[in-house]
Amino acid sequence: MLSFLKGFQYAFNGFIHCVKNERNMRFHTVAALYVLIFARFFHFSREEYILLLLTIGGVLAAEAVNTAIEELCDKVSPERDEHIRHAKDAAAGAVLILAFFAAVIGVLLFWNGEGWQELFAFYGSHPVNLCALTLSAIICIVYIVWGFKKIGSRK
Repeated sequence: MLSFLKGFQYAFNGFIHCVKNERNMRFHTVAALYVLIFARFFHFSREEYILLLLTIGGVLAAEAVNTAIEELCDKVSPERDEHIRHAKDAAAGAVLILAFFAAVIGVLLFWNGEGWQELFAFYGSHPVNLCALTLSAIICIVYIVWGFKKIGSRK
């Protein structure tokens, strides 16, 4: 039982490593956060939420696998190698493909004028909500660009 729980700790550590060290993972986590926040205005069905969550999970998982492949390739062959470059490019390409189709799914799910009207009404009619959204966007941009480990360092 303890080894089973230890596996969750290793998995969580791997995810945290990706978030700390990979800008693309930070971008995807922020995109997922805003998609989930904005989804409430669109009144999705249970099936649409399932699709949304599977899509988000797929992109995050693909980014984690890409990070694992890149790190393993860098460890195995620190010098330049065409095969390593192709492997890393293919892994990054897989994330790109999944992210592209996730964006298409997002457009299809969020293609609802009433949902956008509700979203704009919520943020447009409440200055505090708009300020909170703006502040969160600024914080998220800083998080994406520099990450937490670089923000806290004093070099």
